[in-house]
Amino acid sequence: MVNTLSGIRLPCIHPIPKLIHGSSRLNGDRRCNVHRCVVFRNRKVVAAASRKLFALKSSYDTDSASAVVADSEAVLVPEADTEVSFPSIDEAEINDAVLDDSEEIDGLDGEILGFDEQNGAAASTLTQAVEEEEESGTTPLYVIGTIPPPGKGQKIYEIDPLLGDFRDHLDYRYEQYKKVRKAIDNTEGGLEAFSRGYEKFGFTRSSSGITYREWAPGAKSASLIGDFNDWNPNADAMTRNEYGVWEIFLPNNADGSPAIQHGSRVKIRMDTPSGTKDSIPAWIKYSVQPPGAIPYDGIYYNPLEEEPMINTYTNFRDDVLPRIKKLGYNAVQIMAIQEHSYYASFGYHVTNFFAPSSRFGTPEDLKSLIDKAHELGLLVLMDIVHSHASNNTLDGLNMFDGTDSHYFHPGSRGHHWMWDSRLFNYGNWEVLRYLMSNARWWLEEYKFDGFRFDGVTSMMYIHHGLQVAFTGNYREYFGFATDVDAVVYLMLVNDMIHGLYPEAVTIGEDVSGMPTFCIPVQDGGVGFDYRLHMAIADKWIELLKHRDEDWKMGDIVHTLTNRRWMEKCVAYAESHDQALVGDKTIAFWLMDKDMYDFMSLDRPATPAIDRGIALHKMIRLTTLGLGGEGYLNFMGNEFGHPEWIDFPRSDQYLPNGKFVPGNNNSYDKCRRRFDLGDADYLRYRGLQEFDQAMHHLEEKFGFMTSEHQYVSRNDEADKVIVYERGNLVFVFNFHWSNSYFDYRVGCLQPGKYKIVLDSDDPLFGGHSRIDHKSEFFSQEGWYDGRPRSFLIYAPSRTAVVYALVDNESLPLTVADGSDLKQDVL
Repeated sequence: MVNTLSGIRLPCIHPIPKLIHGSSRLNGDRRCNVHRCVVFRNRKVVAAASRKLFALKSSYDTDSASAVVADSEAVLVPEADTEVSFPSIDEAEINDAVLDDSEEIDGLDGEILGFDEQNGAAASTLTQAVEEEEESGTTPLYVIGTIPPPGKGQKIYEIDPLLGDFRDHLDYRYEQYKKVRKAIDNTEGGLEAFSRGYEKFGFTRSSSGITYREWAPGAKSASLIGDFNDWNPNADAMTRNEYGVWEIFLPNNADGSPAIQHGSRVKIRMDTPSGTKDSIPAWIKYSVQPPGAIPYDGIYYNPLEEEPMINTYTNFRDDVLPRIKKLGYNAVQIMAIQEHSYYASFGYHVTNFFAPSSRFGTPEDLKSLIDKAHELGLLVLMDIVHSHASNNTLDGLNMFDGTDSHYFHPGSRGHHWMWDSRLFNYGNWEVLRYLMSNARWWLEEYKFDGFRFDGVTSMMYIHHGLQVAFTGNYREYFGFATDVDAVVYLMLVNDMIHGLYPEAVTIGEDVSGMPTFCIPVQDGGVGFDYRLHMAIADKWIELLKHRDEDWKMGDIVHTLTNRRWMEKCVAYAESHDQALVGDKTIAFWLMDKDMYDFMSLDRPATPAIDRGIALHKMIRLTTLGLGGEGYLNFMGNEFGHPEWIDFPRSDQYLPNGKFVPGNNNSYDKCRRRFDLGDADYLRYRGLQEFDQAMHHLEEKFGFMTSEHQYVSRNDEADKVIVYERGNLVFVFNFHWSNSYFDYRVGCLQPGKYKIVLDSDDPLFGGHSRIDHKSEFFSQEGWYDGRPRSFLIYAPSRTAVVYALVDNESLPLTVADGSDLKQDVL
């Protein structure tokens, strides 16, 4: 099964066509000479409205260009005698003069290494240092596809004056970012070159042979082994330079064929402080699990274009993508792409960061899926895991060179006690290169359109957000509990992504509410486009455990609207955390076992089914309408999928000794029954029709991006919520039995209103209690803080959306979006 979120609706448009960059694939870019342009249909193409413009102004002097790597394409490798890390803040003062071969960069324990493409030999080379940024006040333009220089990082204080009390921490954080950025510019040629580590490390192919490089400073000796040399550790010994980079060049065979055949198994054997170790190359781009085996094998992957592309990536491409498009979503976020040996980790215990999971097919299959999504006008976002890594030593990064501190923090700081995984050392130069290159690899090679960064809260705090209740006090965000190295990494990776790929989207999974999280890096922020509004899904599950009478309207409204000014959020009613094993889907919380017997239309609905269908629609609509600037749907929630998702797994014991029972490796719940939503004889069909209707409503009115949002009523006695967004008025009656005649609701604009969406429509499994031909005329006079109001009928457990119209008639409900007229104001 391909793990995916069924769809996302994002309001912002990135109208700039994306030129397909030169691919690192040796057999050529499968989409060379093609422009890719993804347009969100509900937004006007106005470049000036986007943060990502064709050209922006800054105080950067274009004559002070970023460092350019010499012809030998230099790579910085820090000193590795003891702990490998890039210099601290105090050590990172970089000389502005041009360095000669023997000159060492002040404060950096390392030098520039030039790699000869033919024989792999390392040689010292010159780099051009970056000139100091001038305070001349000039504002030249920079070109799209380049990374803008650091700004002053001061705009955050204008956006949020409360941040002024924490200026020392924030200024320190920004200075740290600028110094690391400057060090990368001076020594690596900038973030653009630094994030292309996959072109130097791992396996690279040239016309004359294959070069393999690996950073493993703790290893005493290393050799490349595999099918190609009968796993003989003496056949292909590697050489080590003084910076811990091991290298070997394998010339082509006499007939011109490569020394390693496509699909061959490969590993690196190292003599390490903890003994001899065979590891999958850290930069491997494909790995598979042999039948009956536990650890994975690394695979040298260099296919011919003619290789067939069949497997579940292809099935998803053909069967699921058209469904997502039809429902009205404009993006899809795919989980569990990075290879993970433990299936039941849901993709979060990554073992091979550059390799797409072989469970679902080949890399070519995944590329075909993404190409098809782009043809349909869908963005494809990847759920990327840079917050931690698998604890595996056989097929993962853990103890890769035999040391505890290679890619990760040593000791307890390098272990996540709850997740049983390793934690990256974001203060290490090569870790920065590895992770930034990893992000760029997926954008460049597979043409993903952006990322949802997983576990960002765990990254940003030394306590990882565990057993901590964030109250919003700024001291919780800017102090010694903050991992500044991790935050600086997030600033750098957002800087790189948005500079090189201006139309790319980054979403951060943060539950802490870190201020400045979604403010551009140049303004002092962390640089994400959106924060995932995780509290909403948790709130719905919390409420579903209580009686309807105990639901607090004010609590619902507060949770939906509790987000930082000028920081966009993606809202969702149901997350994968709730739908996975250990919990239940929203629909199953609402209707439970009745779903097995009473979802057929030829049987009368039980009270549980009637309640569940009504509330399921209301929960989704109010989350879409009030929860943020984007909306996320977990696969199956669009039609109320029952039960949960479970992956085949065996019994296991956690490090703390706790026993976790398995499911006898069963695939029974490892599925999504999309056929349920299509069956016209089941009640799931009405729930799916409603999902399509509400997205076509948003497409037409664009209310998610409207600056006008006002909650005029959250009545605890009536259980009614009324709010305006754009020119629409949303009315939700959560009362279990009370329907209200001549119920007055406030509005801003004068005129005639008509119903454009009614959750009680029979098409959506409702009871048809509202006359869609009714017209509603505003009356002057203040009501609920609004200058006008009109009277409606509000049936119990029903959500109705009213639109302001002109004198021409407006059609009734929105079913497939095709009957919306142009007379909507």
